[in-house]
Amino acid sequence: MLPAKIIQSFVGALLHEDLTLKMRSACPKFSLMAVFLLLFQLAFAQAEFGGVESFLKKNEKALGKNAAVMVYKDGKVLYTKSTSDYFNAKTQAPVPGASKWFTAALVMTFVDEGKIKLDDPVSKYLPVMNKYMKGYITIRQCLTHTTGVENNKGINIFQKRKYDMLEEEINAFAAKEISSNAGEEFWYGNIGPNIAGRVLEVISKKSFDRLAQERLFRPMKMRSSTFTDFEGRAINPSAGAQSSAADLINFMSMILNKGMYENKRILSEASILEMQKAQFTDKPVKYTPESTEGLHYGLGLWLHEEDAGGNGLVISGLGNYGTFPYVDTCRKYAAVIIVQKPLKDMKKDLAREFKDLVAAHMGDCQQQL
Repeated sequence: MLPAKIIQSFVGALLHEDLTLKMRSACPKFSLMAVFLLLFQLAFAQAEFGGVESFLKKNEKALGKNAAVMVYKDGKVLYTKSTSDYFNAKTQAPVPGASKWFTAALVMTFVDEGKIKLDDPVSKYLPVMNKYMKGYITIRQCLTHTTGVENNKGINIFQKRKYDMLEEEINAFAAKEISSNAGEEFWYGNIGPNIAGRVLEVISKKSFDRLAQERLFRPMKMRSSTFTDFEGRAINPSAGAQSSAADLINFMSMILNKGMYENKRILSEASILEMQKAQFTDKPVKYTPESTEGLHYGLGLWLHEEDAGGNGLVISGLGNYGTFPYVDTCRKYAAVIIVQKPLKDMKKDLAREFKDLVAAHMGDCQQQL
């Protein structure tokens, strides 16, 4: 919240303006009044989100000492807060869970251009999948963690990657055993999104991180965002993105605006809707992180609230490591909490508490759940 002295100084300036009104034109008066009202609104907005500030202080141990929060609605940032001077809303940090959201969006740019279809078999672009009898897996199944390829529980981002190129990793995935038929069970992990990422490389003849820059990050002014692996290892479309709270807000504002960012079309409205639709909801869940238990999955994102047709009303890039960006499409806002260092375990209650605290200032959802 703005310090009282700053507000008082502007009040004093306004009073002084009134005393010398006869010597001034009307325009400066209204300009000063506009500045005062803007500052007052900002101070009021910051005060309203005091519950979020208390949440950050209370959970400092769980979230780490460096965390940042940002809330966006109606084309502007309503609230921003960081827990230290060192780490703020523009500081780059790992965003493992949001990586899949970015990857799905990148895939959909190719769908919009007619270069691929979600239900294309990946073997159409990756012949190595046929060699190991996995040619039937589709791009949709890759984005929804239903490939059926034998998987480990989750994504261990703390383990050093052993491949130098995404192609090498996908060749290794192709040789793995099958745990079930594709589309028959949900197993959250890194296999599917990374296969989809390799498909994009083959189609475009460009690296995945370059595609992300050209099609997502630069057009949306996400200057702190990248998939580049700083240790020189293979790009990781599932969990390897770096970003910032401000960049994530830019991305989510595009989602809120049905694929538009500053009058630029990033994704079609149809692609936005398809990403936010619950997929394979009748299939057994073999593994999901604790923080997402009970949630349905779309294309690269989680559905926290749905309408009667399975369309996401509150969607997120929640993972298991602390950063939580989400969009509330029926209350028309976006919010994110980002941590500098990924957590070993993100408890479900932390994400829910943060979302509930922000939602309390946004009014009721007007759509039927």
